[in-house]
Amino acid sequence: MDSASGGSDNSIKEAIPATASALLSAASQQGGGGGSESSPSPAPPSRYESQKRRDWNTFLQYLTNHKPPLTLARCSGAHVIEFLKYLDQFGKTKVHITDCPYFGHVNPPAPCACPLKQAWGSLDALIGRLRAAYEENGGRPESNPFGARAVRIYLREVREGQAKARGIPYEKKKRKRPTVTTTAVGVNVSRTSTQPVDGGGGRGGIGGGDDSVGAKTGANVGSATAVAAATTNSV
Repeated sequence: MDSASGGSDNSIKEAIPATASALLSAASQQGGGGGSESSPSPAPPSRYESQKRRDWNTFLQYLTNHKPPLTLARCSGAHVIEFLKYLDQFGKTKVHITDCPYFGHVNPPAPCACPLKQAWGSLDALIGRLRAAYEENGGRPESNPFGARAVRIYLREVREGQAKARGIPYEKKKRKRPTVTTTAVGVNVSRTSTQPVDGGGGRGGIGGGDDSVGAKTGANVGSATAVAAATTNSV
């Protein structure tokens, strides 16, 4: 019995450390899981970044499908203009032709057969996103095809043409300059002249004032002197 009980005690003693270590490992795993749950997840990209990524992938796909296929290094401003014209087939803006009776009308009273194109504002914003994406993907600013002069001229012609056809002038929004409010603080400085005032002359104004002020001051002092003399004589 003693040997049997001793063997069972030994097995229990051996099982306790194993159980404790298992509990500690489970607790550490739970703690690690809790730490991973508390770690902040990366913020989702903004709407602008998502749209820029889609536009960039669309342009790369256009270069791949181009006949003959084009590489980004060989892309020029002329190819960018071709891409913008290619997008017109997916446009939703009615642009009246010159012979259309509704040419220049903002709200035509009836439908017409004029084509749908991409609005100038959409193309301008698209070029801005692609220009930024080009440089973010390793392109040099001096060779950026989206900033080429030909692309700027094309966008200006599209803006002017659509403004006439749709009767909607595109006015560039002026940035509001911050208004600076200045507060004028008036300071009254009183000066006391320690020099004697010449009652007969009109040149000595206070602080170098004009002659009229000095003359009035001298006249007032002379009058006060005369009154004091008359009072003394009467006494």
